[in-house]
Amino acid sequence: MRPAPWKVWTALGLVYIVWGSTYLAIRYVVAGLPPMLAASSRFLLASALTAAFVLVRRGREPFGASRRAWLGGAGIGALLLLGGNGGVTLAEDRGLPSGLTALLIAGVPLYVVVLRALFRDRPSRRTLVGVGIGFVGLGVLLLPGTRPSGVSLASAVLVLGSSALWAIGSILATRIELPKDPLVITVAEMLGGAIGLAIAGGVRGEHIPTSGVHASALVALAYLVVFGSVVAFTAYSWLLGNVPISTVATYAYVNPVVAVVLGSLVAGETIKATSVVGGLITVIAVAVVVSEQPQPVEPPEPVVVQEPEDRQGRVRSSRR
Repeated sequence: MRPAPWKVWTALGLVYIVWGSTYLAIRYVVAGLPPMLAASSRFLLASALTAAFVLVRRGREPFGASRRAWLGGAGIGALLLLGGNGGVTLAEDRGLPSGLTALLIAGVPLYVVVLRALFRDRPSRRTLVGVGIGFVGLGVLLLPGTRPSGVSLASAVLVLGSSALWAIGSILATRIELPKDPLVITVAEMLGGAIGLAIAGGVRGEHIPTSGVHASALVALAYLVVFGSVVAFTAYSWLLGNVPISTVATYAYVNPVVAVVLGSLVAGETIKATSVVGGLITVIAVAVVVSEQPQPVEPPEPVVVQEPEDRQGRVRSSRR
């Protein structure tokens, strides 16, 4: 039985808007809180909420995975959340606009195709054309003049490195042992990411301030925990089980557009001509690449965040 259209569009709207808005929320978080420790707190709280949900609905049985599976999930979480989300958070802490950050992150599916090719998975000619166009778009986004004065090229390159780590983690997740329950996988990944981010924060000498934190930073952090990491993920999981994956995957190129618009309207971020051109090229290329991915009928094993594919060959969730 097909779900009512209003339910589908409500769920899609949540994924489009909430995940697209997380880049702006991160900007407000890092304005008042240490970036790595704030990100660690986000995923630690989100993992606790998700684990509580599983316990209430299904009891302890789903958590009975092997130690190897839990460690595998934690390791993947470190790549996705410490390497991926952590790099994004640091880049925005250094002044990179949230909209530009989202456009750079949009290239994750391009990296996934390249990595799959290294594993002898032959992409179609159309996919290769899309990847080539996408890297041209990313190159345009790195041109002088796309960033505000005082924001270094290194910050943009950091985001590209985060995209690569996200893609690597997503590919490895299809090749190692993980817990069987999708939500328990998410708990393991968020725990691994939270621990990695906390260690990174300690190495950087970060400290949680005990006073003087602006309310906007705390509200933004709460928004990331509840909406960015729980509500939107639940909507995404529901969509995977009820509508074609080709419909769900549209978030991969809608999110950057939402991020750019919100960054401009809410935070007054300037949209420069080179950013518009590079962003359009990248988003179009990602749309081409995503449309070429396999379309199996059974739902995949979801994760916290992702454009990459899961072990059933489907595009994985990406939440930032």
